[in-house]
Amino acid sequence: MEIMEEYEVMCPYCGEWNTLLVDRSVRNQTYEEDCEVCCQPMVIDVSIGEDEEVYVNARQESE
Repeated sequence: MEIMEEYEVMCPYCGEWNTLLVDRSVRNQTYEEDCEVCCQPMVIDVSIGEDEEVYVNARQESE
């Protein structure tokens, strides 16, 4: 299994898709990344379940 994998999330501001690299060695992480299209700061939440499924969510800073 690769440690870094690509995932796509929809920007909560402009609705465009962004490709992110996720580090699978960290089970729960939250960080900020600017949208590739509108440059707004998205808060990215990543969690890895017991089944090793990766869940990625993008939200606005105010949420």
